[in-house]
Amino acid sequence: MQELGLAYAWQQADYVSKTIAIVLAIMSVLSWSVILIKAVQLLRLGRMKKRALGFWNASGFVDGVKSLGEKKYNPFRELAIAGHAANSHQNQRSSQLHQRFDLSDWLARCLKEVLDDHVTKLQAGLAILASIGSTAPFVGLFGTVWGIYHALKVIGTSGDASLAQVAGPVGESLVMTAFGLFVAIPAVLGYNAIARHNKGAVHQLNRFAHDLHAFFLTGARVCVDPADEQAQADSKVTVMTAKQGGRA
Repeated sequence: MQELGLAYAWQQADYVSKTIAIVLAIMSVLSWSVILIKAVQLLRLGRMKKRALGFWNASGFVDGVKSLGEKKYNPFRELAIAGHAANSHQNQRSSQLHQRFDLSDWLARCLKEVLDDHVTKLQAGLAILASIGSTAPFVGLFGTVWGIYHALKVIGTSGDASLAQVAGPVGESLVMTAFGLFVAIPAVLGYNAIARHNKGAVHQLNRFAHDLHAFFLTGARVCVDPADEQAQADSKVTVMTAKQGGRA
């Protein structure tokens, strides 16, 4: 029946119900936008992580940085450049500066600043998903309560309380609850999925930063696999190039 459709319900709704429906629609668009943007961001970060493996096999620091790929939003590249800049700055300063700052602490601080910036970027948008996932069902429920109140008010005015008269308006009001769940469920699932992948990405960035820290201090990355001894030898050549003041 046309009178029980969504178009008819929209025409009969007052400004409060229409406002709630618009708010839920905006929340849905925001949540899906965040989910898609973060998905693309994580896919790009995954490709960068694979390229980061080639950094340790490069013949020099400049070649290693180039192997990390694009410059735009590349935390691996920025970590490498920040570590190289901190190492070069420490080596080029006077002996008094060496007495005041320990190289290990100086490198750790510079790498941590870059790492914290990118972790913050990874976490951006999750608050929106969490807020939408927790509030959308209640917004939809409020729309349902308001719609039922509005429907019962009309029924009370008409004086007809038969099932045929009550079922249509009440059923249309319950659509708001379904709409709220339709908005909330993707937001919650998206939040959980993104948070899980962010945790893995942060672990990889921390690992790369830790390897860079050891790389500039000792001349080789920390490696627990004996089969990678050749990669450690190559990394020694790379760090020597970096200490000689190579520019990325």
